[in-house]
Amino acid sequence: MQKNRSGTYPGKCSDERCDCKKAVTPSEKRELVVYSVSQYGVSTRNACKLFIINSSVFYYKTKKNNEDDKIREELLLLAEHHQTWGFWTMHHRLRNLGFGWNHKRVYRIYKSMKLNLRSKRKKRLPARVKEPLLRPVYPNVTWSMDFMHDTLENGKSVRSLNIIDDFNREILNITIDTSLPSAKVVCELEQLIDWRGKPEKIRVDNGPEFIAEKLKDWCSKNNIILHHIQPGKPTQNSLVERFNRTFRAEFLDVYLFENIRQMRNYSEIWMWMYNNERPHSALQHLTPRDFLLKYGKLNHDNVEEFPTFQQNFNNNNNNNKLT
Repeated sequence: MQKNRSGTYPGKCSDERCDCKKAVTPSEKRELVVYSVSQYGVSTRNACKLFIINSSVFYYKTKKNNEDDKIREELLLLAEHHQTWGFWTMHHRLRNLGFGWNHKRVYRIYKSMKLNLRSKRKKRLPARVKEPLLRPVYPNVTWSMDFMHDTLENGKSVRSLNIIDDFNREILNITIDTSLPSAKVVCELEQLIDWRGKPEKIRVDNGPEFIAEKLKDWCSKNNIILHHIQPGKPTQNSLVERFNRTFRAEFLDVYLFENIRQMRNYSEIWMWMYNNERPHSALQHLTPRDFLLKYGKLNHDNVEEFPTFQQNFNNNNNNNKLT
């Protein structure tokens, strides 16, 4: 092997104090061996000795891992249908589907596919809640509802009325329209009670539709407590506020709708996915439906009689994925 003008062999530095990058990984050493053999005619054996690499390492061929390919396939499938899901949501979804892959292995492949999302978090001040937010111990105790705003493709404003059950964070209703006055709110609640049953309490903020006398009279007539949170304290209605964040990030900000009918149809599909497929971190990474089955204190002999299991959007929802 010929020396360089500096009197050293390729890949080595004459100055021991030099901070030049040295070939330390097997792949880099393997490249130096191949280069020395092709350019200088050195035998492979001597080149391996020179660059301190075992011949078995040099001749080793990476074996294709079919299991890693399966993980990539499942992660890619989840990423295509749920662009806003982070690593842990995807990992627990895979666990719920029956895959027992270690989270470190899944995360390694997740990072190599560059699926990781940048987390932008606001600096939050400590919550000063004067009254605690109590979580009910069975369904139909407390419902929470709130409004959200969005626009269609033509710039027309629309509103959505979101109602959830605080016990298992299940979406009970998403009503979308250009206007949702108190009369419409009462109408939606009546339809929901006919299907789901009557709650003991409904938690709302101080919006004009919620403080209207029409809603107060209806709740009083049906012996339902209408609980208004303190003004300027959205944390007292944090369960539906947290849902609104997910609804905004995974639905409203992802799709642009041409009309209200299209938005309603897609919201039904997304609502089914949220209740039946999406793991929820506050529910021990179970879906709202699975959490209801596990902790809902239902009679498992007649579980199909419970309204949630009567009115499924589609038991085979794979053909109705949001794309």
